[in-house]
Amino acid sequence: MAIAVESQKRPEGSKPKALRRSGLIPANLYGHKGIESISLVLDAKVVERLLKQAAPNKTEVELSIPELQWTGTTVIREVQIHPAKGTPYHLSFFAGNKA
Repeated sequence: MAIAVESQKRPEGSKPKALRRSGLIPANLYGHKGIESISLVLDAKVVERLLKQAAPNKTEVELSIPELQWTGTTVIREVQIHPAKGTPYHLSFFAGNKA
């Protein structure tokens, strides 16, 4: 069973540190249209819940981006963790089949 997660497109010119301070985690989606990638942001609380349920490269995640009208099955390809705080710092998703 895939875990459903909703994301938003990352605002142009936004700084990752400012996003993290406001409770958002930067992320990227790869493979949805060949070599193109999309910069995203996810709510930090959603990311923490997701990481408790999903294993990188194994668990399917149903990712939706309402602004782009895109929904598809992805896997978490990489999770970067802050070295001192131990909190998620950045996520990378890889798209499989478009739903």
